[in-house]
Amino acid sequence: MFDRLKKTFSTPATASSNELVKPGAFRSNMPVPEWAIARGLSYAAGLGEHFAVRGKVNGISWKLECASSSRDYIFGDELRARAELGISEDIAVLVMNRPLKQTLEKRAYQLYTDTLQTVVEPSMPEEMRWLSMYPEVGWGSATEPLWARYSVMAEDRNHAMAWLTAPITDLLLSWPKPAPDDQLPFMLMLLRGNAYMRMQRMPENLQTLDHAVRIFTVACESALGGLSMDISI
Repeated sequence: MFDRLKKTFSTPATASSNELVKPGAFRSNMPVPEWAIARGLSYAAGLGEHFAVRGKVNGISWKLECASSSRDYIFGDELRARAELGISEDIAVLVMNRPLKQTLEKRAYQLYTDTLQTVVEPSMPEEMRWLSMYPEVGWGSATEPLWARYSVMAEDRNHAMAWLTAPITDLLLSWPKPAPDDQLPFMLMLLRGNAYMRMQRMPENLQTLDHAVRIFTVACESALGGLSMDISI
């Protein structure tokens, strides 16, 4: 499996449906609690600038946290989101910005060559193990800018194609200004029946936070709509 390595994420307000997670319902200078209320999300304050927001997608709860980074490749705070979708646990699709994938590949290969390992160590960071488990996939209907910025890895290419519809890929390529560049660590995943998102936070940037929530909720909707059962296209 290392051949690929060689080659190569207080006070609640009221919650509502994810229909409120749309552009135009907030001011860019809003405090995060006001933004959450405007979006129909519940909000809970943490220490310092940390917080959590919760909402629902098709009746399923999701949570996004701003917290200290739990990964050494994310500097400062991170945004991490999770929703238990209940889709097949056999579905595994990962979207990762390409510079992050290249960095993790180099680290994984260095670890392998330095220790002369022949198997994946259980202690190896999960993201680095994914690189050996899931091949990169692509398809012609997606635009070239998507492949330039992101890597898509999947157990089954059909699952990736069914999940990453135009609404998601358009959002992945249309970050609002001041937009995060392609070097900013970002991952969007379907694993173990759940949806996950992890990215480095851009402080003082409510537009990026809002857009990240839109990406995650649209990704959840797409998975529930197109991957509620293990499919084969």
